[in-house]
Amino acid sequence: MDDPTRVEWREWGEAAFEEAAEAEVPVLLSLTATWCDHCHEMDAATYAEPRIAANVNDSFVPVRVDVDRHPRVRDRYNSGGFPSTVFLAPDGTILTGAGYLGPDGMRQVLDSVRSTWQARGSGAGRVPRLLRDDEPPAGDLTGDVEAAMLGQLTESYDEHAGGWGESPKFPLPDALEFSLKRDRQMALRSFDAVSANLLDEYDGGFYRFATERDWSGLQHEKLLDSNAALVRAFANAYLHTGADAYREPAERTIEFLTTTLWNDEADAFANSQAPGEPAAHGLDATDRADADEPPVDDGVFAGSNALAIEGLLTYYAYTDDERARRYAERALETLRKDLLRDGVVAHEREAALESEAGPTCLLSNQARVLGALTTVASTIDPTATADAREVADATIDRLQDDGSFLDGPAAGAGLLERQLRPLDSNVAFADGLLELAILTGDEAHRTHAREALESFAGASDRFGPQVARYATTVSRLLEGPLVIRVGDEPGTELHRAALRMADHEKVVVPEAVELEAGTARVELGDHASATAETPDELSERLQSVLE
Repeated sequence: MDDPTRVEWREWGEAAFEEAAEAEVPVLLSLTATWCDHCHEMDAATYAEPRIAANVNDSFVPVRVDVDRHPRVRDRYNSGGFPSTVFLAPDGTILTGAGYLGPDGMRQVLDSVRSTWQARGSGAGRVPRLLRDDEPPAGDLTGDVEAAMLGQLTESYDEHAGGWGESPKFPLPDALEFSLKRDRQMALRSFDAVSANLLDEYDGGFYRFATERDWSGLQHEKLLDSNAALVRAFANAYLHTGADAYREPAERTIEFLTTTLWNDEADAFANSQAPGEPAAHGLDATDRADADEPPVDDGVFAGSNALAIEGLLTYYAYTDDERARRYAERALETLRKDLLRDGVVAHEREAALESEAGPTCLLSNQARVLGALTTVASTIDPTATADAREVADATIDRLQDDGSFLDGPAAGAGLLERQLRPLDSNVAFADGLLELAILTGDEAHRTHAREALESFAGASDRFGPQVARYATTVSRLLEGPLVIRVGDEPGTELHRAALRMADHEKVVVPEAVELEAGTARVELGDHASATAETPDELSERLQSVLE
């Protein structure tokens, strides 16, 4: 983004911390994002003020980090949102942190940090609790996990406005999908609230969140990862209901992704669209057409593109929408060509092409790419299991530690040498391993999935709606999931019917070697149906297994 500030920003890296140690001054770390309006406002109001900039330049080593390009820095130093303004000792430990600071607030904090530093030096630094607690609380996996999550969702459900919690209001696609099978009324009411309040009716796509309980105070940035996840969630709601009220938001969002967020040069999806001029979102269609288009961050990131591939192919599976399939295949080709090597996923395409691999083998990317590849194998191309195996095995080899998985390599400046065990990425990876085990018959991957989930089970009764996928994945592991094996290649009438059986947690296995062409079979746990030869017979077999 353009830098209107007078601050002499350094790049994140060892050099900045060495400079701070040599000068015996703290580091001022500014965490920002291209889509973050408050970040731009702080630049213009605070860092552009000459005396503040001079103070920062003289008494600190200022470092600017784009959180999308440095997710491991974000995860260690985020102070509750963006911008984050974090003061560090030269060893990377945290002196203090804040969010947005206006000029007066910044002056006070600068004086306070300087006083603390003069009195205590690096002794004032601390390591965040998440980086001190090395082991998550392990436990047994039981049906209580699913029941506890449903209880959490029911307790935090907003009867008046829909969704979960009071404020801010996020769409929470994993909670939407979990509740679809367990409390459909609560789920659909929340889907309705998300589409009514966060969907941009003019340009398509979902805004990131609302600041108030009634879904007012919209934050108008649109991020690829959240939009991709919502495409999948709304497609799954359409699968369960057959209602256009859930298909159309997914369709409008796919329009946004394949136009506004499509990077033609990279042949993949761009990272985000900034809010632009806030007043423009309240204009009528004619005036909005004349307003300046909000800027787009063209960065291509592996993890969010993988989510988009999965979301588009899920929609394609239920609708035969060729545009969704075509763009998913194009992004998949770019991911394979530019971002995937021997099962290791590079974080950002531009850095990978410049031979600066950037952050590689990050658990979040590995998990999302694995999920995309298993969806590809189930919907359009069974040979994708070969790439999926490589991704799974590379992750297990490089990041598994005592059952669960670390967020990335123990390398880098500041606190990057201290590894995290992120719950959300562990769950996503375990879910991908479970699907891969069903697609390939390799039970070792199911075992690794179980071990990862068990590693966090001791705290599962405290998990909130944000990690509803944990309960979904535990349920799939313990109970099944529902599996439909098809002897045909993808695209046949029988395969298409299998994809459209109304359980979005099922796994469809095309080209199943144990079945003759033109037949299919339904499995749930130890139960297996007789074979079916037509979609109607397959539906009957499904009912027989579920009874």
